[in-house]
Amino acid sequence: MKIRDARIIDLPKVLDDRGNLSFFQNADQVPFEIKRVYWIYDVPGGEKRGGHAFRQQHEFIIAISGSFDVVLTDGIEEKVFSLNRSYYGVYIPNGLWRHIQNFSTNSLALIVSDMEYSADDYVRDFDEFKKIFNE
Repeated sequence: MKIRDARIIDLPKVLDDRGNLSFFQNADQVPFEIKRVYWIYDVPGGEKRGGHAFRQQHEFIIAISGSFDVVLTDGIEEKVFSLNRSYYGVYIPNGLWRHIQNFSTNSLALIVSDMEYSADDYVRDFDEFKKIFNE
C-alpha cells in the first residue's frame, strides 16, 4: 500500500441540545468488517505507541477524547494525521508503518481492526518492513 491509501473518514454527527452522538457501522463508514476493538489510554507524556506495520490487517483510529498524532509512512513518504475530534478518524490499510505520538492528557484512542490479534501479522523492524513492502 501507499501513503495515499490512508485517509480521514468523517463519521455521522447527530446534533442534539442534550449532547451530540457519532457512530460507525460495518461497511457504512468503515471499509471493512470489524473483528476486533481495542483502546489506548493513560499514555505517559512523551511516549509513543505503535512502531510497526501489519502484513494484512486494516485499522480505523479515532480520538474519542483528547488528541494525538498518527504518523504513517510507506517507506518513501510520511504523513501525519492529527486527530482531536470524535466524529472522524483515520483509515490505515495494511502495509503502512505507523506510530501514535503527542498524546494529550486524558486522551483515548479507539482502534477497530478487520482481524483478530495475530502476532504473526506484525512487522516490528523498519528495515524488514521496507524490504517486504517496497520491493
